[in-house]
Amino acid sequence: MDTVELLKHLSQAVGISGYERPVRALVREEFGRYADEVRTDKMGNLIALKRGTQPDDADSPRRRIMLAAHMDEIGLMVSGVEHGFLRIAETGGMDERLLAAQAVTVHGTVGGQHDLPGVIASVPPHLLPNHKRGQVVRLDKLFVDVGLPPDEVKKRVRVGDLISFRQEALELKGGLLTGKALDDRASVVAVAVCLELLSRLRHTWDVYAVATVQEEVGLKGALTSAFGVHPDVAIAIDVTFARQPGAPQDQTFSLGQGPTIGIGPNFHPALQKALVEAANAQEIPYQIEPTPGRSGTDAWAIQVSREGVPTGLLGLALRNMHSPVEIISVKDVERIGRLMAHFIAGLAPDFLETLTLYPQEAEE
Repeated sequence: MDTVELLKHLSQAVGISGYERPVRALVREEFGRYADEVRTDKMGNLIALKRGTQPDDADSPRRRIMLAAHMDEIGLMVSGVEHGFLRIAETGGMDERLLAAQAVTVHGTVGGQHDLPGVIASVPPHLLPNHKRGQVVRLDKLFVDVGLPPDEVKKRVRVGDLISFRQEALELKGGLLTGKALDDRASVVAVAVCLELLSRLRHTWDVYAVATVQEEVGLKGALTSAFGVHPDVAIAIDVTFARQPGAPQDQTFSLGQGPTIGIGPNFHPALQKALVEAANAQEIPYQIEPTPGRSGTDAWAIQVSREGVPTGLLGLALRNMHSPVEIISVKDVERIGRLMAHFIAGLAPDFLETLTLYPQEAEE
């Protein structure tokens, strides 16, 4: 697998929350290279199954581990058309400071017309009152200009059409890569790396690799897919904050220094310990990420699915989160994939029994 090329491919694909079809087709192709089955559920989650080697029967079914990384991205939606210019609304958490002057693609749906290039613009500062100059331009004061006359815009664009960032993924020095939607397409690539490695490793558990939908608007895909898959154990993979100027040291992590392993009430402590042991065994560097409350990741939804699922979280340090120029370390993506593959290969059939929090209560 060419990790860099796959990162670029998925980064540049379109898949705004609730409308993930284009990127899902690419993920299906990649996961399908290594999985025994690939399907899409009613919510739109892509679920790839790689079967384990342990015999499966009614008395002793194979255990299931679920790997979850979301494939949706933040974006915009046309909220109005005024004199040939498009008013916009956000889909997912958008930073208004970054929107002005961005190049975008308007995905028109009327009359078979698609993919209009455009730019996000606003009134020039020279024409603003003095007290408004230098302020962040609010979303309701921005508009998209596609360069067409009003009558043509009305024919080709309607309220509700999607708008994505037009951004090329680029390799930077030091093994880094920048682009849009690396939150969380980079983690989807890590899952693909894991599946490729598992094709050369023996593992007794069934592996369900899930590219989830609508994480950016409420963890919806994780909630529904976990209910459907009914895993015994789950690992969510998502980005976390990398260190950069102005960011607090105690809330950020080193880029290129290995994945983070979450610790806190959202994560099963015995599973967290097992992930640390697997990282140490493979000599994979890692960082501990304390999360004393809500993680805000797919792990939060999976943990409370059905009767509860022992869940862990692996994090990928990322700079400039929720922007068109997110930055990740390619080596960290590969490390996460390798950590998951060897962790899964080392799972014994009775591993689930070792996750009991209070053994004395189990005996009672």
